[in-house]
Amino acid sequence: MKDMQAVEAEIKKNTNIKIFLMETSIVQLANDTGKLIIEPCGKVSVNEEISKVFKLLETYEYILVTGKKGLPAGYISRQQLPRKLYEIHQQLQAYISTILETIDESCTVIDREQKVVAWTKGAEQIFSVKKEEIIGKPITDFFSPDRLEILKTLSYGTSLHHSQHKARENQVVLINSNPVYLNKEIIGAVVSETDITSQLKLNKELYDASQKLFTLEKEVRGLLPSDNPFLNIRGNSKALKQVIGKIKKAASTDAHILIHGESGVGKELFAKSAHMLREGANSPFIAINCGAIPSSLFESEIFGYEKGAFSGADQKGKKGKVELAKDGTLFLDEIGEMPLEMQVKLLRLLQERKFYPVGGTKEITVDFRLIAATNRNLRELVNTGKFREDLYYRLNVVSIEIPPLRKRPEDIIELTHYFLHELSIKYNRPIHGISQHVMQGLLLHNWPGNIRELKNVVERLVVFSEDGEINLADLPFETDLTQQTNGHTFTPGENDNRPLSERVHELEKEIIIKELQKCDGNKLECAKKLQITRATLYNRINKLGIKI
Repeated sequence: MKDMQAVEAEIKKNTNIKIFLMETSIVQLANDTGKLIIEPCGKVSVNEEISKVFKLLETYEYILVTGKKGLPAGYISRQQLPRKLYEIHQQLQAYISTILETIDESCTVIDREQKVVAWTKGAEQIFSVKKEEIIGKPITDFFSPDRLEILKTLSYGTSLHHSQHKARENQVVLINSNPVYLNKEIIGAVVSETDITSQLKLNKELYDASQKLFTLEKEVRGLLPSDNPFLNIRGNSKALKQVIGKIKKAASTDAHILIHGESGVGKELFAKSAHMLREGANSPFIAINCGAIPSSLFESEIFGYEKGAFSGADQKGKKGKVELAKDGTLFLDEIGEMPLEMQVKLLRLLQERKFYPVGGTKEITVDFRLIAATNRNLRELVNTGKFREDLYYRLNVVSIEIPPLRKRPEDIIELTHYFLHELSIKYNRPIHGISQHVMQGLLLHNWPGNIRELKNVVERLVVFSEDGEINLADLPFETDLTQQTNGHTFTPGENDNRPLSERVHELEKEIIIKELQKCDGNKLECAKKLQITRATLYNRINKLGIKI
């Protein structure tokens, strides 16, 4: 550490130096006399709490701030601190204001006097009250106190998360609320609200429509031959017949069935077939798409609710899907999308066959058979903590994989002709037939959307057809008719005058595409079969312009 003589010499040598930091004091040059003034000071580290800084400033004019290895890094004076804190306060206010202006949700903040200190654009839209009208005024001037959850939070420190609340007549919101604490004392409250009135209305309409659809399905089933539950499943491929055989075996028991398959393969059709095989003619089939129901409404949809269970609930109450499936089948489609908190309750339901409706006190016993379906890998979801392992093993008693359309190309022909007949009648456009070129284009496509995509493509072809003819150009994807399909190859004619290099490239392209199809697009496996490196395969794919 430098002594005072060295400090004085350095200050005189460099007139820009006004303050010199020492271990326990600050040395500064007086402007009027030019003499050195030694000020004793407190000392804090750069990470010290602000409360200690204030405490030391009661005793010292200056506070020495130390950095790494305890060496002086700077200082704080009584005059500087308030200015610096004010700057930080302004920055925080700027951030908070920008956040409140940016978010779409309704957010309300009140102080301990119940006066509104923040009111977002989302709040303006939901409650039709302008920010200029409400800021600084008691919130009770605008809303009835008995409908203000924020007042309960302010008074009792209660918190809410995704709770349904009737904010006004004919208006239901999903509310989160938290008290604002300072030194263990409540100084305000914050709520955020999302208007779900339209969601509830649509959900009720969907429920009513599902009930009507169920009634119609029962009537239609009574008119159709009952000896073939697989009537609506088209195709004669070996892979499809194997699946039907597994469905028949599984349906001869009461075991849970878990159906795997990509989107669009018709998982619900197979579930209905299993239901028809093992249930009576009048037994209900209740389907739920787990990915289409908001998590906040999931429990009330599954288990139903009693009258008055929550604000905005139907005063008559409502039966849940589980109760509707009594003595029938409950089909849980896309079960991988089910919220974790509902998975626990579903597991208990499967184990005990008992449940409580939302807001109910009487336990209901129900008997049903469960079929679940998913297009996701549940084992991977279990490993990542997004699906409960105990529920996975409970469901995975009988697991059936529905092969994608690309793995059963022979079914494409039958499905195409079936859809052509159905859609030509729908649009009153008779179709004379389908050319070999168009059919080959359909056979060569990868069909990521499976049967649903095939039906959409056939519908497009029918819509754009002219004089009963379907055109290859109307296919919504590119085709390469030099590829092989079912042993038939379209080759250049005898009058092909192209150079040898072009013909070789075409043949090479045909071979690579054929091998990729055999390997389901697995490039590493394809490269091994062709006895080339994967890098070489990638280069040839790019050079030949092969569409994967």
